[in-house]
Amino acid sequence: MHKHGCRFGTHRVLSPAGTLPQPALKLDNDMEIYDNEMLIDVHTLNIDSASYTQIRKACGDDAEKMKEMILSIVSERGKMQNPVTGSGGMLIGTVREMGPKFPHNNKVRPGDKIATLVSLSLTPLKIEKIVNLVPDSDQVDVVAQAILFESGLYAVLPDDIPEKLSLAALDVAGAPAQVDRLVTEGDIVCIIGGGGKSGVLCSYQAMKNVGPYGKVIVVEYSEENAARIRKLGLATHVIVADATNVMDVYRQVMTITGGRGCDVTINNVNVPSTEMTSILITKGQGCVYFFSMATSFTKAALGAEGVGKDINLIVGNGYAKGHADLTLNILRESKAIRELFEQIYV
Repeated sequence: MHKHGCRFGTHRVLSPAGTLPQPALKLDNDMEIYDNEMLIDVHTLNIDSASYTQIRKACGDDAEKMKEMILSIVSERGKMQNPVTGSGGMLIGTVREMGPKFPHNNKVRPGDKIATLVSLSLTPLKIEKIVNLVPDSDQVDVVAQAILFESGLYAVLPDDIPEKLSLAALDVAGAPAQVDRLVTEGDIVCIIGGGGKSGVLCSYQAMKNVGPYGKVIVVEYSEENAARIRKLGLATHVIVADATNVMDVYRQVMTITGGRGCDVTINNVNVPSTEMTSILITKGQGCVYFFSMATSFTKAALGAEGVGKDINLIVGNGYAKGHADLTLNILRESKAIRELFEQIYV
């Protein structure tokens, strides 16, 4: 007989009492499921970029120290939530069991391979061992189990795209889906941090949406990544610059836009202190979408006010309706992006 669980997973919260699993400091990661939960045998964790970058820097690129740090976080919190960035990531695994009240039983069965579309920062997780960790890749192979709540989103992995490729794309699926919503024909769009995983997908979607008369400007720190964007034709303009250097980026973007600024700015960087760069390059009544989990929303809100900018600031909600299908379809549509992701993740 399964115990009865709350739709949002509050029955797993150990502290502080009365909160939800994401902001909680500690979750119950006992793997005996409640009536409305799914038990998953986890194969791979895709730790989000801001979190992985922080762990990597803190451990000096030492794989063994990184493993210890990840195991320590999960042991302490009952979930993979970086205490510095507050963020998590996502996972792929095989469905082991579902409680009788877990919804969508007609869509998924035990034995199906799925990717969770909710953050590891709210997912009860127990790691038996880390099988493989390479500092260059934010995909960590594990022997582990996890719990998905009744309200949790997931995608059954497609047959035509390899598991790790699907995981890499689905981890950032919210970003290109939001670009699709925000960007219209003829817009000037800036993608800050355009050379990474989310940046490449966002640039592709932006180019598709702006059409022949719009502009897509990519700001990228790495010359190698910038060259990749140029080669793939994912931007009309590429700026190689440090996004934390506000005035340098501002001057270059204003030169390209004739002083007008951008209609939409998408921030995908994995380091702090790029909020004001995003805000200054965006025109009045324009929109900044902060997908980056390194964003300080205090800096963004107060900073926009401080420079007299009336713009829409959007928090990077990783979920948008239809985001999984849209993102996997980019891999189907673009041979070049699929090949790039295969080189890195498969």
